[in-house]
Amino acid sequence: MKNTLDDNKPIFLQIKEQIEDSIIDGNLNAGDRAPSTNEFAKFYKINPATAGKGINELVAEEILYKRRGVGMFVTENAKEILIKKRKKSFYESYMLPLKMEAGKLRMSTDELIEMVKREDNE
Repeated sequence: MKNTLDDNKPIFLQIKEQIEDSIIDGNLNAGDRAPSTNEFAKFYKINPATAGKGINELVAEEILYKRRGVGMFVTENAKEILIKKRKKSFYESYMLPLKMEAGKLRMSTDELIEMVKREDNE
């Protein structure tokens, strides 16, 4: 868990993203138990319902599943689902604006690809 929360984003989203990042990074794998709402609440000194909201969204997205009396666990396909979702978001947030700007500058696809391949020190 991160040490602090960001005031600029809803807490439940930050908790959701922390779990997602842990799955993508391999810190939580299929079948692993995810931190509970009470663990998040105690660690961040927040209402358990706030943490629960983020966790429940992950259940709705089939990233986590509940085992009654035991906790929340990572689904078999969680990592693949998250990577697919993040790639779509990456494309929409970064690639589409990049392509639009490249079009304004009359850059060819080849020029754009060369810029992506270029080393930082050039």
